[in-house]
Amino acid sequence: MNSYETVFILTPVLSDEQTKEAVQKFEGEIKTLGGKVKHSETWGLRKLAYPIQKKSTGFYFMLEYEGPSTVIADLEVAFRRDERVMRFLTVKMDKDSLAWAEKRRVKMGAKKTVAAEA
Repeated sequence: MNSYETVFILTPVLSDEQTKEAVQKFEGEIKTLGGKVKHSETWGLRKLAYPIQKKSTGFYFMLEYEGPSTVIADLEVAFRRDERVMRFLTVKMDKDSLAWAEKRRVKMGAKKTVAAEA
């Protein structure tokens, strides 16, 4: 099983409920293709570097998952077919990037814990 990370941008005209449904759809797609979602992050509404489809903002999401190499092609077809997705990028993670991602998750968890205590 290989590890992958996919960042995708959803159109900004969606409601919170619609964005959550879209993310759940892609997580379910990964699972049905034989993969396992390890981590999911919502980065929120962000300004784009350049307009895409005449839109200057988008909802950013990141999925970190494991699966066979066939997962990527099928998942990217699902991204292309969904009109809510403006852009996506999938990267195969090596051992160094896996270690960095784990370290980042621990650091983010510590920040959330400190913020919750305050």
